[in-house]
Amino acid sequence: MERLKRLRVYFNEMFPLLPRLCLGYIVFLEIYFIVLLNHGVTGGQLLLFDRVEGQSDFISYFIQHDVTGVIIGGFTIFSFLLWLRIADDFKDYELDCRLFASRPLPSGRVHKDDLRIFATILIGVTILLNLIFMRNFIFCLILYTYGSLMAVWFFQKHKIAKSLPLALVTHNPVQIILNIYVISYAIMKYKLPIFDITNLMAVMTLYFPALIWEISRKIRAPKEETEYVTYSKLFGYKKCIDFVFVLTWLDIFTNIVLVWNLNKISVAALLANTVWCSMKFFEYKKDPTKYRIVSKVERYTYIQESMMIATIIIYLIVGKI
Repeated sequence: MERLKRLRVYFNEMFPLLPRLCLGYIVFLEIYFIVLLNHGVTGGQLLLFDRVEGQSDFISYFIQHDVTGVIIGGFTIFSFLLWLRIADDFKDYELDCRLFASRPLPSGRVHKDDLRIFATILIGVTILLNLIFMRNFIFCLILYTYGSLMAVWFFQKHKIAKSLPLALVTHNPVQIILNIYVISYAIMKYKLPIFDITNLMAVMTLYFPALIWEISRKIRAPKEETEYVTYSKLFGYKKCIDFVFVLTWLDIFTNIVLVWNLNKISVAALLANTVWCSMKFFEYKKDPTKYRIVSKVERYTYIQESMMIATIIIYLIVGKI
């Protein structure tokens, strides 16, 4: 019971379970439906099913459309992100003891063994579920293999831990592999084309927001810099802002390609959101003490992803606009 209490403290502060579980399903379903709708798998096809003898309509639909796979897929995203959170806390333990001593692990309010045992069970359950139920198990294996390499700094801690850019280059592509896990499920389930522009854009669609956020959270005004290594400390905040500005427009390009055939109003809304964020970048370059740029990036991302989800829902209900 004491172990569970300590884990509860950890989750409350570092990884709120219910919101993150919802996030896992949002990520999975957004990519899943964007791929399906762009390949012509529309509402009618998603709703049709044949009655299984001796089964109710609900069970028949559940079986034929592999709803179990969707449930496990969303859980896998949640599980993997939770594992990465735990792995990061282990990797950054020494630094956190100096700079973030109040966090659950450095403060001793949760023990390393608590997290090790929990992570082992979590990974085991997730991989077992994928092995039994998921047709794209190989991609789950690739995802967790890459995550395992991240957890041990790709066996190059002496190089990567000391280099923020090298850590970014080696760790951030995990979002691409996460996207491929979802896309592979959709492709296998509905026998979709493997190599086309839709799948390529879907691979990148959540990679750029993750990359933009990762860089933005480590951009500070010169007088705010501390012992903590940031991109702005290494390259100057103006160059970093210019870089995320370019990434933001690359990001919106992938989104526009994916929603162009679904909803033209969404295209305009996505562009407006990007223009707003770009203006915030310019403001920050003039006065970096005005606000933390990551707060604006987070707002941009929330609005963007809400628009993408709304586009999917509207298309499923009323069709193309």
